[in-house]
Amino acid sequence: MSGESGEAGRGKAGGPVPSLVLASGSPRRAEILSTLGIAFRVQVADIDETPRPGESPPALVERLAREKSAAVAPGADAPVLAGDTVVVVDGRVLGKPADADEAVAMLLALSGRSHRVLSSLALVEPDGAVRSGVEATRVTFRELDAEEIRAYVATGEPMDKAGAYGIQGRGAALVRGLEGDYSGVVGLPVSLLVRLLAERGTPYRFGAGQG
Repeated sequence: MSGESGEAGRGKAGGPVPSLVLASGSPRRAEILSTLGIAFRVQVADIDETPRPGESPPALVERLAREKSAAVAPGADAPVLAGDTVVVVDGRVLGKPADADEAVAMLLALSGRSHRVLSSLALVEPDGAVRSGVEATRVTFRELDAEEIRAYVATGEPMDKAGAYGIQGRGAALVRGLEGDYSGVVGLPVSLLVRLLAERGTPYRFGAGQG
């Protein structure tokens, strides 16, 4: 579930991670990049995120990341990073809830069960080379009652998040266990980002100047 287009676009071997263009308005993705010490500026992509008929969830999130990065790439003088995140339960994709009622329905569907969180990244170079991938994390919720679900939705936290919960916030209290990359559930899988940076010849290094 990953791909690369073109052989160009490699950074200077062993050089610092470049400054990036983040094609996302997500404060959570921005916070993760800032925590890593990677310089970036934000240019939000505006694309149609409608799933295609018969499209699998992994294919959907990877395509959307690639399309978001491609939408911002023209004229960019730095690599463009984009991502997408969905929750999958019973083969059904849960994106961001449209309203409070849908958020309640999503959380009821997740209560007491395990689901997958798929987070993708795509990195587009100024010369058009593309690297992308998908990280899957298994999250298990404890049993939730309708009253606490409604109370959580009333906080407003679920409304801009795939699956109607924020694991980095109050939504952490809903979770019983997790297998995989926690940062992927937040919205930017660090393990995948590190791999993509290494593939372009600019591996992430602790203490090194980034950007």
